Amino acid sequence: MSEENKYSFDNEEYRNTYRHTTSHILAQAVKRLYPEAKLAIGPAIKDGFYYDFDIPFAFTEEHLEALEAEMRKICKEKLKLERFELPRTEAVALMEEKDEPYKVELINDLPEDAVISFYTQGEFTDLCAGPHLDSTGRVKGNAIKLTTVNGAYWRGDSDKKMLQRIYGTCFPSKAELDVYLERMEEAKKRDHRRLGRELDLFMFSDEGPGFPFFLPKGMIVRNELEAYWRKVHKAAGYEEVRTPLILNEELWHRSGHWDHYKENMYFTEIDEAAYAIKPMNCPGGMLVYGRKPWSYKDLPLRFCEMGVVHRHELSGALHGLFRVRCFTQDDAHIFMTPEQMQDEISNVINLIDSVYQTFGFQYHVELSTCPPDFIGSEEMCDYAESVLRQVLDARGMEYVVNPGDGAFYGPKIDFHLEDSIGRTWQCGTIQLDFQMPERFDLTYTGGDGEKHRPVMIHRVAFGSIERFIGILTEHYAGAFPLWLAPVQVTVLPITDRAAAYADQVAATLDAAGIRVETDHRNEKIGYKIREAQMQKIPYMLVVGDKEAEAGTVAVRTRTGGDQGTVAPEAFLVQLKEEIASKV
Repeated sequence: MSEENKYSFDNEEYRNTYRHTTSHILAQAVKRLYPEAKLAIGPAIKDGFYYDFDIPFAFTEEHLEALEAEMRKICKEKLKLERFELPRTEAVALMEEKDEPYKVELINDLPEDAVISFYTQGEFTDLCAGPHLDSTGRVKGNAIKLTTVNGAYWRGDSDKKMLQRIYGTCFPSKAELDVYLERMEEAKKRDHRRLGRELDLFMFSDEGPGFPFFLPKGMIVRNELEAYWRKVHKAAGYEEVRTPLILNEELWHRSGHWDHYKENMYFTEIDEAAYAIKPMNCPGGMLVYGRKPWSYKDLPLRFCEMGVVHRHELSGALHGLFRVRCFTQDDAHIFMTPEQMQDEISNVINLIDSVYQTFGFQYHVELSTCPPDFIGSEEMCDYAESVLRQVLDARGMEYVVNPGDGAFYGPKIDFHLEDSIGRTWQCGTIQLDFQMPERFDLTYTGGDGEKHRPVMIHRVAFGSIERFIGILTEHYAGAFPLWLAPVQVTVLPITDRAAAYADQVAATLDAAGIRVETDHRNEKIGYKIREAQMQKIPYMLVVGDKEAEAGTVAVRTRTGGDQGTVAPEAFLVQLKEEIASKV
């Protein structure tokens, strides 16, 4: 790596070091302004940093502004960061002298042979393994922003004290900070939780935290996505199945999920026997294949499933549709001969690519290699990884390697979508599995008349349909394309005299399969148009005496554009073309 790139924010190691140093500058500012504060921890994180404090009052926006000003002063002071080490007893004595009980606890919990290091900058000293920049002057004070304050249990334990966590971000220049803050402001406007409420798409209830409710308009979006999914999969040679929600505990031991996933599972009892609510669909897919004998002439077999799964998530991890306890995977399990592996993997890539192009997503690819707890031999793991590499290389696809992030039964190709404001989301995945067919003793009869073991692909395109709807809601800022929009057209009569004609136009569109509403409220037309725009309805048809007499409609779009006056039949042709194109 060149010296220039070594100290670039594009270099993750440098970026994390820069932000870790900024977290220490925050802690120093807190101690200067509020000496009674006790220090906990303060790491760099994605897009910024945080530091946890125990302090006898609640931080407010005014406190954050004062801290930002103090942090800028510390940066201007260009304080040198100096590292030193101490034996355990001296380290504990130093932190006890500074009245830092959380640091004392951290030191006492370190392994016996651990190196105990500190960093000093000016009057401030903190327990830390580092690394750090060499001076606070390296951090641009005018490119620091403290963003929020949240509660955080000490060491993530709800039985321990609640601390205050100050989040912040920083960049090498104010211009880069401003771009980031603008993007975050845009992300707030697109928050799918807010849009879900405003557009009446879905809801959550205290009676079921993490279990989403889809409302009538949200079900339209969901059903359109599922109909598209079924059409794509039928064309690609998949057969749809459905497997049970609850299966006995022995199955999950056999599949390996018990050893690798039981802490995320829910359990129940039936007739005094132990059962599990499925967190994944694959064991059911094994039983579907294993129900009868197969020949090599039958392969590949492609079974797809909109499978509902349940996973135990901690309350603090729940986040709208992005992190729930019940969701639907657009799963598929492909059973094939070893000779068919590369073609089938390539076919799945083609399918996933076509799906993402439909929604206008760019994406990048990662090859996630076998994790440390991979089941099976190291040789088989290496072979599976080599097969995925060969397919990616043969297609000329760029990818990065994500070491150890594969499934416990095999390596995988992950697809990370980029949305309209530059955020990335991991959705699609292709997992190559030699292990489950072995565990379930799955076979096929080869051309030689002998029994052989099939190879499996696990794959999803949407991932979780709930999460994908959340992503789409933010990607489109609630303004879904016409084919997905819950209401595609609203007819807006200007006067009561035009009401009957408005109903006639709406009936024509409804008979043609268009999702249409008519706004008969006794409101001014400008108000009705604004309301339709707020509801993100793609098209508004304004009708008054003139339109009723001529048998036309005045077309407007949700962006405020006046499209002119046309006959309803001509407008219907335009709608059908746009829906079919999925623009």
